[in-house]
Amino acid sequence: MFYQMYEWNHAALRPLRAFADLGRAGLRNPLNHFGQTALGRSMAASFEVFERTTRRYGKPDFDLPTTVVDGESVAVTAEVVWEKPFCRMLHFARALPEGRPADPRVLLVAPMSGHYATLLRGTVEAMLPAHEVYITDWIDARMVPLTSGGFDLDDYVDYIAEMLRHLGPGANIVAVCQPSVPVLAAVSLMEEDGDPCSPATMTLMGGPIDTRISPTAVNKVAHGKGIGWFERNVIMKVPFPHPGFLRDVYPGFLQLGGFMSMNLDRHVTAHKDFYQHLIEGDGDSAEKHRDFYDEYLAVMDLTKEFYLQTIETVFLDHKLPEGTMTHRGRPVRPAAIRNCALLTVEGELDDITGMGQTQAAHTLCRNLAPEKQMDWVQPGVGHYGVFNGSKFRRDIQPRLAAFIRTHARGAVGTA
Repeated sequence: MFYQMYEWNHAALRPLRAFADLGRAGLRNPLNHFGQTALGRSMAASFEVFERTTRRYGKPDFDLPTTVVDGESVAVTAEVVWEKPFCRMLHFARALPEGRPADPRVLLVAPMSGHYATLLRGTVEAMLPAHEVYITDWIDARMVPLTSGGFDLDDYVDYIAEMLRHLGPGANIVAVCQPSVPVLAAVSLMEEDGDPCSPATMTLMGGPIDTRISPTAVNKVAHGKGIGWFERNVIMKVPFPHPGFLRDVYPGFLQLGGFMSMNLDRHVTAHKDFYQHLIEGDGDSAEKHRDFYDEYLAVMDLTKEFYLQTIETVFLDHKLPEGTMTHRGRPVRPAAIRNCALLTVEGELDDITGMGQTQAAHTLCRNLAPEKQMDWVQPGVGHYGVFNGSKFRRDIQPRLAAFIRTHARGAVGTA
């Protein structure tokens, strides 16, 4: 019922949003002299802030039409190369000269934690010049009909393995935050089976491998509530008329509310500054605000089974580091990894995944040769800075690219 009330509230505000948008457009019209006055600029700014804080943000576009390869600008086309009900794999195909040596193939596994894969737009952009980039484009659970079945943590691991097999031998995988656990599980199982499509390298970035280490507010909330509280209080049914009507989900707007409450003062200040920038005509600063919040406020629902299993497996029972995690009844053994090189990346100021939680993967992969392991802690960045921003482009991405090149094996062409 709470989800339905959220929908009703959004619908009830639609006329006011339309009025605010119309008012803003009228006041910004260069022929409207009143709009150039201090009062007019203040009213236009108020209208825009209201419209933006009450709208529902749809899935953003990657909007990466070109990249620079070997000093030349080349066209980029995002194309679907693999698809299942809850995920598509996108390939950012670059228009490269015929006969040019192939670049390493990299599968970026985006977080399935409320935001869309476009959260990694900057990550993709930074990797495109030197890699053949693929990404997991997770589907909003409220858009998947009940007839398509469920999606749980076991399915997630299966999806990862299937995508790696689609790419073929010699691919590389990069997990950003949440998928670090299922990616490590998938690679462990593939290596144990001697699967030729097990990746050449695995990079885990800001991932909660062992949340007993340096617990953050996120970890403490999970422990303080328990799995029963989450099932009773945050699981809701998708309302009509969405395609996933009656599917049990963890709504994206609840996840967004949780994230924003952690840094509420910062978000309030950001919107106050945005309002002031609009009045002052600081277009560049206002546009940066729009770009960030267009992405940050666009959220998706997660299936009940996947969300609760993740809470229990990763944050409550610590099944992977405890050695009790299973996949369809089969034990997950990271010690089986002997060939796939491992890179872990953490942020010094990360308040989502504490320092040492990702590094724990090296302890679990105890049979992996030291020369196949590397760890990097990026000074001065928080969680988001681990995979995006200037320090990612300057310090982390070059190390990631060098690591992949060093440990590349097998074919490197496109799938």
